[in-house]
Amino acid sequence: MAVSRIKRFLRQGRKKEFTWRYVYNFGPTVKHRLSGQRLQGELSRIVQELDQNGIALTSVADIFGSAALFDEMSRAVDAIENERSAELQALRSDATNADSIGRKTFMAELLGAYPVLDPTDIFGRIALHPNVIHIANAYFGMFTRLRHYNVWHTFCSPSKARESQLWHHDREDFFILKMFIYLNDVREGGGPFTYAPGTHQKGPLKGREPEYFIEGGVRRTTDEQMSAVVPQNLWVKATGCRGTIVFADTRGYHKGGECRTADRLMYTCMFTSKSSESQEWMRQPAHIGSNSDAEIAFALSGPRR
Repeated sequence: MAVSRIKRFLRQGRKKEFTWRYVYNFGPTVKHRLSGQRLQGELSRIVQELDQNGIALTSVADIFGSAALFDEMSRAVDAIENERSAELQALRSDATNADSIGRKTFMAELLGAYPVLDPTDIFGRIALHPNVIHIANAYFGMFTRLRHYNVWHTFCSPSKARESQLWHHDREDFFILKMFIYLNDVREGGGPFTYAPGTHQKGPLKGREPEYFIEGGVRRTTDEQMSAVVPQNLWVKATGCRGTIVFADTRGYHKGGECRTADRLMYTCMFTSKSSESQEWMRQPAHIGSNSDAEIAFALSGPRR
């Protein structure tokens, strides 16, 4: 009984920012403050918008300085798509299977369900780019861990919205920062990432829960239910051309991937605190090597599958 009370107390502590930061993540917070990192220009703007709204849009050119990394990633994705073309066609035929709640049959993970973390391949280098790490750490106010990266191919489908196509918010940490890079043009019918600004933990609407229903054991919210908390005209619908980057704290309410007129091809990566309760979505490589950059070394640290 005493053990269960202690566990309950500790779990509740994670929900309070002071405890989460200065008990569970004291070391990473101190490391960040001692680093003296101060963002300027576009990076500063992005963090300010994240603080205020929970979402910020930018571009490959503004984050990476040129299109070289993006072009390399696009070629790598094209190669995977060509290699797996028959498999992807078979998966596409199952995209309308609404009886498969929990499997997201409307989407294929091109790097597999649990990619091997590789800091040297193009997908790892995108996530570990210094500007991306700087944004994540500045937003959290601490050194963060890279928890996940993958490429999602979402199939065009007439099916009723389900799973992550409905409003929801992630719960594995106090802040959860994800970066999405569009690998094709994403217009109105192409499943744009959509966000309810201010519903993140830093926002004025934090804690305001819309009505919801349970789908496969997960809370989901319809557009009508969401609009009662955040009017639809305030939603950020992140349409954009190829090379658009979206940063979002997914502790705030969001949805995406409701592709009606075109497929969506998108790279994603996720950063959390060291103490996050997120499951490990990446496998440990046989040898990861060392990194002289303290922020990147911390991002790569911790247990993997």
